[in-house]
Amino acid sequence: MPNVFKSITDTGVGASLTTVYTCPASTTAVVIGCNVSNTTGSQITVDLKLNKNVGDDVFVVKNIPIPNGSSYEFIAGSKLVLETADTLEVQSSAATSVDVIVSVLESS
Repeated sequence: MPNVFKSITDTGVGASLTTVYTCPASTTAVVIGCNVSNTTGSQITVDLKLNKNVGDDVFVVKNIPIPNGSSYEFIAGSKLVLETADTLEVQSSAATSVDVIVSVLESS
């Protein structure tokens, strides 16, 4: 079972839920970081949602305010475990307003 660290990025996430990470087949992933950056000149709110392949979909956070030019670390000090086909989605209150970095450790 090899372990692989990965860094996934997405730019210009906007006002609809956007999948920023999908756990591959036959894999367990540990999210060790998820940073979002407000790239606009105004305050926005951001949602982070975990969609489970098996089980209930849940918001990790909903409507977290992020001032203009600032960033927020969702998983600071904790971890989030994803299983095959689980996804992480991000949504902003404004179009093309968020850059996202997700750091994961995958085991297959």
